[in-house]
Amino acid sequence: MALFLLFISINIALFNLPVRGQETRETFLADKLIVYVNSPWCSYEALRKNIELAEVTIEPSPANILIEISEETKEGSHFFEIKFTGEKEFREKNYRTRLVLPLNSAPDLIEQGLIRTIKLGLVPYAARTPSGSRLKIKLAEEVKPTAVVDPWNFWVYSLSANSFLNGQKSFSYNSLYGNFSANRVTPEWKIRLALSANYYRDSYDYEGTTLVSTSHGGNFRALVAKSLGEHWSLGAFASLSSSTYQNQKFAGSISPAIEYNIFPYSESTKRQLRITYSLDLGPSFYREETIFDKTKQFLVKGNLSATLELKKKWGTISTSLAGSNFFHDLSKYRIEFNNDLSVRLFRGFSVNIYGGYSRIHDLISIAKAGASWEDVLLMRKQLATSYSYYVSVGISYSFGSIFSNVVNPRFGSGGGTSISISY
Repeated sequence: MALFLLFISINIALFNLPVRGQETRETFLADKLIVYVNSPWCSYEALRKNIELAEVTIEPSPANILIEISEETKEGSHFFEIKFTGEKEFREKNYRTRLVLPLNSAPDLIEQGLIRTIKLGLVPYAARTPSGSRLKIKLAEEVKPTAVVDPWNFWVYSLSANSFLNGQKSFSYNSLYGNFSANRVTPEWKIRLALSANYYRDSYDYEGTTLVSTSHGGNFRALVAKSLGEHWSLGAFASLSSSTYQNQKFAGSISPAIEYNIFPYSESTKRQLRITYSLDLGPSFYREETIFDKTKQFLVKGNLSATLELKKKWGTISTSLAGSNFFHDLSKYRIEFNNDLSVRLFRGFSVNIYGGYSRIHDLISIAKAGASWEDVLLMRKQLATSYSYYVSVGISYSFGSIFSNVVNPRFGSGGGTSISISY
């Protein structure tokens, strides 16, 4: 009888012990992980496709885990800091981790490394959800580091050409446009090259009279910039252009430039305050004599700008103020103000405001002979003005699923439905 009672007592005790590896409903902090990642190095599609243990959202408001990634370059390596911030059920459960990669790592390898680090960082959170019981931990075999070999040497090329033909019995319009660009961007260097050309032709027939109007132009622009640490950059612009609209037969310039960012460049995904100064030097040759009795001249122009960019949970804002003037005549100047603001009022709904104003006193290439009425109506020649402005106000609303983990690139990306109204 004593042995029987002991056996019953042991079974009752074992029955009341929690089974190892199982958790009661009360120990779960959340039903699932909802993650928002703020990073320019990881595409939204790649995150949704590869992070299976969480739902990746396009907005921060529904997330219970916010992830921010900052980058710093030093000692020949990328130092990525990944910050996990708990929200809602995981509030005050925060921590940071770091990923170090070689400086010449390809963008896709950086993205893969960051996603792998994010997945590891989410494991402690996922363990406090019902999906935690399905997690498996496996130690991968050691992989020896190898140098990244990029056959393109980080160059990205783009080539485009467009044509448009439109007409009826008494009217025809033709346009041609072509563009070529080559870009190479690394943490230490930025090189951008762009070449474009355009041609427009209008033809009108009215009461036996045919009026033909044409315009054309071309432009080449280049930028080479070198990083000088977390706050300074040194660079140079170069440009060549020709335009019937601006009365330019040929214009060229070389522009050394320097930039200072008040905030470290590693925080550029959250905030920037850049102050830039450049000096343009080069000749201009005009198609017609200008209102200042010039057919050619060598120009020196200074440019100073300040740009503030902020990205917050409530939206984004970008504001810039720029000024320039010609050194041969300080009364020839221009001041420009531009502002882009997008405010998120609630999930999926944003108010967008774009606007700008320019004070213009530097139109030195306007033709002395003036413009005919057809040039004015068809905007084939630049006209004298002392100001210009633009304003755009609109709302946008997106709704539908923000949690689907299926990535299908056919017919473009994106999901849900959006409504946009502008005035």
